[in-house]
Amino acid sequence: MKYSKHTSIFVTLIGLFTMSLSAQDTIMPLWSKKIPNQEPSNEKEKIETERFKWISNVQEPTIEVYLPTKSNANGQAVVIFPGGGYYGLAYDWEGIDMAKALNSRGVAGIVVKYRLPLSKSIVKEKEVVPLQDAQRAIRLVRSKAAEWNISEEKIGIMGFSAGGHLASTLGTHYEDDVYEKQDEADDVSARPNFMALIYPVISMEKSTTHTGSRGALLGDNPSDEMSDRFSANKNVTKDTPPTFLLHAQDDEGVPVENSILMFSALKKENVPVTMHIYPKGGHGFSLALQDKRLNNWMTLLYEWLDNLE
Repeated sequence: MKYSKHTSIFVTLIGLFTMSLSAQDTIMPLWSKKIPNQEPSNEKEKIETERFKWISNVQEPTIEVYLPTKSNANGQAVVIFPGGGYYGLAYDWEGIDMAKALNSRGVAGIVVKYRLPLSKSIVKEKEVVPLQDAQRAIRLVRSKAAEWNISEEKIGIMGFSAGGHLASTLGTHYEDDVYEKQDEADDVSARPNFMALIYPVISMEKSTTHTGSRGALLGDNPSDEMSDRFSANKNVTKDTPPTFLLHAQDDEGVPVENSILMFSALKKENVPVTMHIYPKGGHGFSLALQDKRLNNWMTLLYEWLDNLE
């Protein structure tokens, strides 16, 4: 079926409205025991709601689960990492709204409220803190697959901007041993079955990265070794999950070269990859419902999800 741009907006709006009425949301703590790499402190999480729900200084990471009705569920699930430059999380703009949109297509959407490396309660190795939460999130979801009517082999990830960096880091470092086992959930694989990277930060090299994300995660002057470790394009293997990339050419926040570098790395390893680059759109457009140039991008994602092998 072919969709016009107006049809795409209508379908998305109806889906969001319908799923906001029927989606079952559950908020779960990410860690069952002591949160790794963190000490108790008097720091408080901060929530602002001027434009959208912006969460900073996360102290207790969680997953927020949105499930489609069983009659509509297709077994797929997407674990979502909102962006925010590793300074905060655009939690509903690039999280909850996405989960509800995915629900409208029978896909479970799970939003991760992950810790940020600038928190003063972090003990050491601040650069691995987001990855610790990301690995734990997908393992926790996979451990709940039967309960949530999800297929264990259809669990993917989605990230926006710095959240795209975290998703691509998980997609290339899912086997890294970054925390001690807490429970049976940690016995399952952290490998995503697919990943969707939306205007993502990929490279930590100074010439192509988003400076704010790089500074927050690695500091102002990271070593070449550290920069390479957290540049996803330099860590792609033949086992990296199939990937969907989306970017705007005129993105002044995160250069489009980030997606191009990832595309080239995936192609070199013969990993299935789809990339869409819009000539205009800027950065941080979320669902882009009000932008006639971009408002069909979720339809492209749905078609890609429908045709995953």
